[in-house]
Amino acid sequence: MTTSHRAIGAEFFGTAFLLAGVVGSGIMAERLTDDVGLQLLQNALATAGVLIAIITAFGSVSGAHFNPAVTLAERLLGGISTETAAWYVAAQTAGGIVGVMAANVMFELDAINWSEKSRDGSGQLVAEVIATLGLLIVIYGSVRGGREHSVPLVVGSYIAGAYYFTSSTSFANPAVSIARMFSNSFAGIAPGSTPGFIAMQLIGAVVAVAIIRWIFAEESIAAPT
Repeated sequence: MTTSHRAIGAEFFGTAFLLAGVVGSGIMAERLTDDVGLQLLQNALATAGVLIAIITAFGSVSGAHFNPAVTLAERLLGGISTETAAWYVAAQTAGGIVGVMAANVMFELDAINWSEKSRDGSGQLVAEVIATLGLLIVIYGSVRGGREHSVPLVVGSYIAGAYYFTSSTSFANPAVSIARMFSNSFAGIAPGSTPGFIAMQLIGAVVAVAIIRWIFAEESIAAPT
């Protein structure tokens, strides 16, 4: 079956708004205060709010993945085809970059403003495995038993919390990792740090699929909507 253009568009625009929210709120936070802890709080709350809104808005169209790790998990669990997964990942990646560029322009920065913020070290890499693993488990744990309408709030709440309990501030999303290279701001990540983050996120997704198949084996596993 040919992947719906509407679904691809939903993944593009949803991911664009997600990254505009992540990066835009990070830039705004830097301009409002010099307190790094307060900057992180503002960034976390804004990201959570945007996630709740866009998942609610686009969930019925594409499943509101906005994340190649979610798309990979859904493909491995048999919820979508390889063609759909490929289109989704392309749309998510492109949308994320556009969203970051839009955030840069809104704050009168160069549209492409390469990040110099290194995010290295074994602790942060382990954090990305855990952050991604946890995200997928809470998504699929929420959709069992007909509780799919709780997913927007659950995801927003989880990401807000994971900003604080992970040393990496919970990227948990390869498209986010790629897009945030384009902004040298509070939310940015240096290009040299990105491959490691993506690799750990994909590992987290694969481990999550194994856990989901085990724990929720008797449940109906459906795409997040």
